[in-house]
Amino acid sequence: MSALHLLKDLFMQLPRQGPGGDAETRIALGMCSLGTDARLHVADLSCGTGATALLLAETLNAEITAVDSFSEFLDELMRNAKSKNLAHKIRPVQAPLDALPFEENSLDLIWAEDSVFTIGFEAGIGAWKPFLRPGGYLVVSDITWLSVKRPAALTAFWKEAYPEAGLPSAKMRVLEKHGFCPVGYFQLPEHCWTDNYHHPLQQAFEAFLNRNGNSGAAQAIVGNVQAEISFYNQYKSWYSYGMYVARKLV
Repeated sequence: MSALHLLKDLFMQLPRQGPGGDAETRIALGMCSLGTDARLHVADLSCGTGATALLLAETLNAEITAVDSFSEFLDELMRNAKSKNLAHKIRPVQAPLDALPFEENSLDLIWAEDSVFTIGFEAGIGAWKPFLRPGGYLVVSDITWLSVKRPAALTAFWKEAYPEAGLPSAKMRVLEKHGFCPVGYFQLPEHCWTDNYHHPLQQAFEAFLNRNGNSGAAQAIVGNVQAEISFYNQYKSWYSYGMYVARKLV
């Protein structure tokens, strides 16, 4: 089995495929002044198995277009949606983040958690803006420094892994440059990483290894994921995901 198939097999078992939380989703959603009269059109980008898409469907009078590159995640999302009687509000779409199938000015809200780094913060903001109607909202999370000063090893790591890791002020400037009015920002607290993401991951390791014959490839994935968890635990005082809420001006 390829590394990609193994990764999908591991992450399919998780309620979330990255750091986040229902309470934090509600906080960000509360920063958006969305009307309640007309049915909204919302896109959840890189939705995974649907933790956020399901909450948005429960909360909003909206059609949620749930986008992901992996059909397996979308299938699991729709199973979860049917169990919650929300399938009629969610439309699954398999597509990459840099080739989204939306018309210009067609969306009231774009939601992108734990995903913009795959194409870059500025590239994502620029590519997605045309899909929002004037006055529509963008909610996006990205790797964010919590301090101007930080360990050199941490800076070097993210410079190599994701050069757009930066301070909130830098992210705000990018949003303003692309015609957005920043509405709010907050950092994801530690429990969004540990309780909601890392602990479920670690609890899934044993079953994942058993399903895959304890193969060397499966062991390597567990080792890499555990190294990422250890890295976060070592440097969590200096970085997290930042949640950014912005309104498209024109």
